[in-house]
Amino acid sequence: MIEKPKIYYGTAGILAVLVFASNFLNTDLFKAGFQNFSVWFVLSMFSFACGWLINKTLGYNHGGKIVFAVIIASSFVSIIMISLFNEFFGFSYLLVESMILYILRNITLGAMAFFGMALSEVIILQKEAAGKPKNDDSKKIAETGQREVQLLIDEAKLKAEKMVYEAQQSVDDLVERKSQIERRLKEFIATEREIIKNYEAEEE
Repeated sequence: MIEKPKIYYGTAGILAVLVFASNFLNTDLFKAGFQNFSVWFVLSMFSFACGWLINKTLGYNHGGKIVFAVIIASSFVSIIMISLFNEFFGFSYLLVESMILYILRNITLGAMAFFGMALSEVIILQKEAAGKPKNDDSKKIAETGQREVQLLIDEAKLKAEKMVYEAQQSVDDLVERKSQIERRLKEFIATEREIIKNYEAEEE
């Protein structure tokens, strides 16, 4: 394996900074609005460009590992940061749900980087296929390469969708548990009040 120049890893560093910096935005990813859309569109485009450059410099396989490591590392740091400074982020309760939502931000931007890598790889393979002689063998090789690229794209999309779906399911479960606890607590308080009233009536 040819050793890559260290400067090539600077793009991965920029992607890590973008993903981590998204934690400090007040804009809610799932909230409608032109301003919110603009913020996340710009971040997504920057992540897409980083993925494109990573594929150009580090290659698809090695670059994909780097991007995956950036997502994991950013998510881990975000969890620690939210746990330690939850009041700074305005979360005095429902800490687990807040962590999941911030992790979803990191996954979303990481998925855009993967998409940029995949699209860049498709263009590279198409150019290589176009530069070869127009014969049956070259056509078969090009078709095989396109199928492999499509499989890689589909696999990356499925992984990203699965991660987002699992995280969203966890959020829904936590919200449902919270609602159940609140209902039970209200019922318990109402029962206690009724008991106190009955006791006071008997005393009188």
